[in-house]
Amino acid sequence: MHVWRIPLSINVERVALALGHKGCSVDWVDIDPDDRTAVVELSGQRRVPILQDDDGTIVVGSTIILEYLDRRFPEPRLFPDEPLGAEVRLFVDWFERAWKPTAAAIEDELVDHAASPDRARLALLSTRLVDSLDLFEGLLADREFLFGERLTAADCVSFPFIKYAALGLPPNDERLFHRILVDYQPLARQHSRVRDWVARIDALPRG
Repeated sequence: MHVWRIPLSINVERVALALGHKGCSVDWVDIDPDDRTAVVELSGQRRVPILQDDDGTIVVGSTIILEYLDRRFPEPRLFPDEPLGAEVRLFVDWFERAWKPTAAAIEDELVDHAASPDRARLALLSTRLVDSLDLFEGLLADREFLFGERLTAADCVSFPFIKYAALGLPPNDERLFHRILVDYQPLARQHSRVRDWVARIDALPRG
């Protein structure tokens, strides 16, 4: 398998975690973020990650790739059997439809109104992210991972975003969106379980 990636991509790390969990190796293909010609030629769109399987199958999008990997390599599962699997899917859907748009809205505000961003709106959006940290803290009250004692797609999908609150920016990472994930979702003292969860997942292998 080949996976096309841009270095430091959050969505790519989702796939790397899933591959490491399943013990799969891939050939990574690094793409220049300023020249995505190869990505467009391969998939008809500009985003990464893109997985190309050995039989020529092309899979676009991190969450779709996670689903594909579960079908291709069933164990260990990223989406458990029901009813837990339904809960994981609901979480993934919430994260994609509610959590990510909140962080993206902060970026839009800072970019579109760079000279004079709406501070009240930024404060409201930041509060939503911090409230979400409370939800993560609650999920981790009696378990190692978000939905039990094993890694699931919920952890793979959310960790690359939440980790910035605990770990800060890595060296040479100057992306505005990543800076937002540091500045606008501060971990508080009551988020100790989130901090421990970040450390556990950060220590896991990547594909």
